[in-house]
Amino acid sequence: MNLRNLVLEHQRNLPCCDWDAHRAAWARAWAAGEGQPPAMRWAAVGAARLADLDFLHTAEEPLIGRTVPKPHPEAEEREAEEYLKQNELRTPGQTGHAEPFYDDLFALGFDGLRAKAAAMPSFIVAIDGIAAMIEQAAEAAKTEEVAALCRRVAHRPPESFREAIQLIWFVMLAIQSGDRCYLVGPGRLDRRLGKFYDADLAAGRMTRAEALEMIETLYFFINFYCRRGLAYAVMVGGGPCNEVSFLALEALRKTRLVYPSVGVCWNRDTPEALKTLAVELIAGGISNVAVFNDALIRGAMTACGVPAPDAGEYINSTCVEITPCGSSNVYVASPYFSLCGILLDHLRNARENTYESFRAGYLERVGEEIDKAAAGQNRIRRERKARMRRPIQSLFTRDCLARELDIEEGGARYNWVECSFVGLANLADSLTVIRREVFERKNMTLAELAALLERNFGGDEAVRQRFLNGSPKYGNGDAEADGEIPVITAFLAERCAEQRMEPDNSRFIPGTFCWEMHQRLGAECGATPDGRRAGFPFADGAGPAQGREKQGPTAAVASVCSWNHLPMLGGSAFNQRYTAAAVASKAAREKLKQLIEVFIQRGGFETQINILDAETLKAAQLRPEEYRDLVVRIGGYTDYFTGLSPAMQAEVVMRTQYGEL
Repeated sequence: MNLRNLVLEHQRNLPCCDWDAHRAAWARAWAAGEGQPPAMRWAAVGAARLADLDFLHTAEEPLIGRTVPKPHPEAEEREAEEYLKQNELRTPGQTGHAEPFYDDLFALGFDGLRAKAAAMPSFIVAIDGIAAMIEQAAEAAKTEEVAALCRRVAHRPPESFREAIQLIWFVMLAIQSGDRCYLVGPGRLDRRLGKFYDADLAAGRMTRAEALEMIETLYFFINFYCRRGLAYAVMVGGGPCNEVSFLALEALRKTRLVYPSVGVCWNRDTPEALKTLAVELIAGGISNVAVFNDALIRGAMTACGVPAPDAGEYINSTCVEITPCGSSNVYVASPYFSLCGILLDHLRNARENTYESFRAGYLERVGEEIDKAAAGQNRIRRERKARMRRPIQSLFTRDCLARELDIEEGGARYNWVECSFVGLANLADSLTVIRREVFERKNMTLAELAALLERNFGGDEAVRQRFLNGSPKYGNGDAEADGEIPVITAFLAERCAEQRMEPDNSRFIPGTFCWEMHQRLGAECGATPDGRRAGFPFADGAGPAQGREKQGPTAAVASVCSWNHLPMLGGSAFNQRYTAAAVASKAAREKLKQLIEVFIQRGGFETQINILDAETLKAAQLRPEEYRDLVVRIGGYTDYFTGLSPAMQAEVVMRTQYGEL
């Protein structure tokens, strides 16, 4: 059996993720719990959804974890869906996007955790549901070794690397499928598994190769479970490294699927060998590797109230947005803002006489949208507190047990909300054009510009080309072009800082990453003054707009690092792309590593690199079946190129490709 091919084929045909399944079990459990307190009803739902899993296993797999929902008659599924709609059981707001807290489980096991949670009946139901799920896995195991492992960890704390990594997957699975919490990732595998690895290796219970195979298997489980187009995160480094730090990266060589991304927390103390391995994998075309600025993110965490000793316990919860490990009810990308959409709205009625007053008026419009968005997120949190409970995730989130509160009641230690601003480069380039064309050169009025954009430059291609090529553009190390960004981002940070989020007056924190929203919001937006036509995707993340960096990668890095990324804990991604030939030699890979060092030292937040030739991408467009596993970085996450929409494929092809370093 080729597990990779099996997983790839299954993932391609997934209509939805598992957390969207189990409707019949959900409806039955909710109906049976009528009259019970909400916490007990939701706990019963979680247990029922977990009981609705069928485990798949082969004798070759060292762990068990591939699942499918139990089949139900179509009529029952339709009735369940109607029941769920009538009872309004799907609440708005965000779930998951976090790494669970494993310390209690690893110290006590489920039996000990059950005793600790005695004061919370809903948590007891949740624990019993998880233990029953693990016993189901034992029954489905094709080897006695895996079955016995499951029977042990259903009750006792892990005593080996194998037991610990199996428990990590069981917890991820339980939170996502039981509580319908999205994208709960493996997180800091090196910190959670390092001591088990060292002990097993020293005792001769396990080899390095066996540990690597188990990590690969965990990665396969994630891809089997979740459809493409989303994100799961592993992070390594950012403190003392161990052999698991290297293995978490090495596992990507064999899996080569969309999940997970592995972020390297890069700082002055990161071992050169780990940096070299990361660059080697990137140069080999493995775009799942990303680099995060550890010192900058620690500083951002402390600015958000996290004590300095805990500031290194963070995870990119999915793409590049940062949440605290094991203690998070942080909402991310809540919501996304279309910076250029707001610009066009402002431009339609703009009457300002100076550029400064025009920009100030625009920023105030953005500020009004921020105010409304923060108020909207608070309404969602109040609704969820009144109607929703997540006992399984609460079990694995500090300080829910200590406070005897569900995560929806305010039990989590950290509850801030992160939003994200899309189209930053397009906005900066547009403002430069407006300043030059309207206020300095007086080539047109604001009303004439608005009319030109409304007709998508129809009949005025020469003007569009002047806008596109006649003004300096962000991404080329040009002070004039880059100068708009610090003004914009400082305003975003200041206005967000004025907000207070329920339940504990937490912060509203900005970011500039976009997932795939640069395409979605771009499709909804008209033509913009930077020369972008209506409907075309915006620039992704913190980088320049597609194809506009003309002065090489060093100049692009200078632009991206010309403004303060510290307030952007909501995530800020910088995409780079090189040909395979550009990084083929050892010397070239060393230059790439040095460029990453410069990016980190100058204060960049995160960078991700595609090693792809335009010819390969165009061939994949023509013959998608031959390139079904071609993985590319998008706006903070990885995806199969052939699964992208035509517009998104075109956006990736248009990105500047460097042929040398």
